[in-house]
Amino acid sequence: MNDLEYTYAVARIRSLEASLLTDSVIDQLVNCQSEKQCLELLSEKGWGDHETGLDASAMLKREEEKTWEVIREVAPDLSVFDVLSYSKVYHNLKAAIKEVCTEVQTENIFYDDCAIPGREMLEIVENKEFGRLPDNMAAVAQEAYDTLLHTRDGQLCDVIVDRAALEAIYEAGMSAKDEIIRNYAESTVAIADIKIAVRCQKTGKSLDFMKRALAECESVSADQLAKAALSGPEAIGEYLSGTAYAEGAQALEESPSAFERWCDNRMMETIRPQKYNAFSVGPLVAYQLARENEIKTVRIILTGKQNEFPDEAIRERVREMYV
Repeated sequence: MNDLEYTYAVARIRSLEASLLTDSVIDQLVNCQSEKQCLELLSEKGWGDHETGLDASAMLKREEEKTWEVIREVAPDLSVFDVLSYSKVYHNLKAAIKEVCTEVQTENIFYDDCAIPGREMLEIVENKEFGRLPDNMAAVAQEAYDTLLHTRDGQLCDVIVDRAALEAIYEAGMSAKDEIIRNYAESTVAIADIKIAVRCQKTGKSLDFMKRALAECESVSADQLAKAALSGPEAIGEYLSGTAYAEGAQALEESPSAFERWCDNRMMETIRPQKYNAFSVGPLVAYQLARENEIKTVRIILTGKQNEFPDEAIRERVREMYV
């Protein structure tokens, strides 16, 4: 891809960045009196279309579709974006295995905007045609399938697939030539490991369980994180204070929701420098991640309004915007 092609693609993204939600718009949404008012404001901002109307679920789904439509339009090499959808592919694998092994049908739990959409994944698992999956996924699928079938331990099945997803993201990231993909992979795995350690500490999981769940990365030590989790929340914070994720330790002390918010804000910090990069795929990837972040934030706000949470409780959970 030459500089001219990058210039066109980035110029298109720059024009679209102007329509991204700002922190002030997010604050307006939080201050709305009802979910309907939120949806009306979003509609004024161009969210949804004539078919979605003010249906929250349909509107959010349509915004996800719009994002990928833009990426497909401007990105000459879509393979760069594969790693961003790995979590969805592995989610489909996990959901398909559970549906087949438990014989309980669960509708609307699959993603279709990824390399192996839900229906295809379900067919692969039903027929045990794991050879149709990518090499790094086939063995994991077989292991998770056999584990759930013989132990009926859904949590262990989750651990096997979730760790494999993180390892696939990390491997793809470290072999990528684009810095933003490498940074995305490093941050994704490290933040996931921290979340896993926190959950395991709260639920009293064993060291062996944590070592099976945590994936290796450069910026945090899975071994040290697991040992810290065994010792308590203070030990996790103490370990994090000596890493690039020291602010996460402060958020942990504040509240669980503050920590979750920090995790997503950390990703926005990772991609924000791409605003000043005009000749690479970086701004395109950053736009995709920024859109995912704002859609997630809007979903949090709408859920809060549906459940009549106080504005302050909702505000505590909202994420920082990219723009």
